[in-house]
Amino acid sequence: MQCWGLVPDHVRVVGNEARAVIISDRRITGLSSDVIAELVAEVGPLWHERHQAKLESRPRKRAVGAGAKHRLVFVDRLLATLVHLRHGVTHDVLACWFGVDRSTITRAIGEVRPLLAARGCTIAAGVRLRTLAEVIDHLGAGGQAGIIDGTEIRVRRPAVGRKDREKFISGKNKQDAVKAMVLTDADGRLLFCSPAQPASCADITHARQLGLVQYLNRGPVVEILADAGYQGLGAQTGGRVVTPPHRKFKDPPDWYEEIYTRRRKAHSSRRIRVEHGIAHLKNWRALARHHGRREHMSDTLQAVAGLLSHQQTATRGTRQGQ
Repeated sequence: MQCWGLVPDHVRVVGNEARAVIISDRRITGLSSDVIAELVAEVGPLWHERHQAKLESRPRKRAVGAGAKHRLVFVDRLLATLVHLRHGVTHDVLACWFGVDRSTITRAIGEVRPLLAARGCTIAAGVRLRTLAEVIDHLGAGGQAGIIDGTEIRVRRPAVGRKDREKFISGKNKQDAVKAMVLTDADGRLLFCSPAQPASCADITHARQLGLVQYLNRGPVVEILADAGYQGLGAQTGGRVVTPPHRKFKDPPDWYEEIYTRRRKAHSSRRIRVEHGIAHLKNWRALARHHGRREHMSDTLQAVAGLLSHQQTATRGTRQGQ
C-alpha cells in the first residue's frame, strides 16, 4: 500500500518523489513503509475528525469548503512528526524541508503527537495494550514473566524562581531529568511505557503511584523481575516482584559470597532484556535528550513506545511468515 497516493494532485509541498523517499527509507523515520501506511489509515481519520470538531466549535460558521486550505496535508504532517521524533530535527529545519512556516510544523506536531501517544503498545495485529492493568492481564493470560525498569531523560532546567524547580534534579545523575517506567516481556518486547515523572521521584515510589502493587495483588499471578531500586515490592506483592538477593552477612564467608554472586548474576541475565528495550527507545533522538517543553515529554515517550512496538510486531510477523 502506498500511502502517498492519498495526497490530492493539486497539493505540492514536499513533492511525490521526495515523499516516496522519506517513506521508503526506514533510516529516515525508523518505520517501514507498511507501518507508515497503517498509521495513515488509522490516525488520519482521527486527525480529520478532531479538526472538523474544532472548526464546528467556533462561534462563527463558514460554508463547507470555505476558508484557507491546508498547505501541509495529513501525510506530510505525520512524516514531519516521525522525522522529529526519530532524529530530533528542529521545527525550523522541518519547515524549510516541507516549505511551510515554522508555526505550521509546530502546530502539526502538536496535533499528531497526542494521537500517536494514545495508540498504546502493539503486541499483535490490531491488539494493543494501553494501561498497566491490561499489561498485567496479558502477561498472566500467557503465563509470561515481565521485566520493569526506570529510565531517565535529560531535560532543560526550569527557570530561576519557578516553583518546584528542584524536583527535576535526579538523585542518581545529579542532572535535570524526567523519569519513566518501562515494562517488557521476557524477550524484551515493549509492552508499556509510563507517563513522565520528575526525576527526583524514586523508582519504587513511581511504581506504587502507577498502581503496580494493586494490579499484581488483584490480578493474575505474574512474575515481575526488577532491579534493586524496587526492593520492598516483593513483600507487598506476595513475592511476585523479584529483586536481586540481599547480602545476609556484613563480612560473608567465601562459600556464601560465591552463592550470592552467582544468584545476582543469574537475576541480572534474566533482567537484561529490559535494558535492551530501553536502548531501542533511546535510539529515537527525541528521547536521548529533550530540548523542548517538559509538558510534552509524556506524549513523546508514549508516542515513541507505540511506534517502536508497532514496528517490532510488524518485523516479527514478517520473519515468522518467511
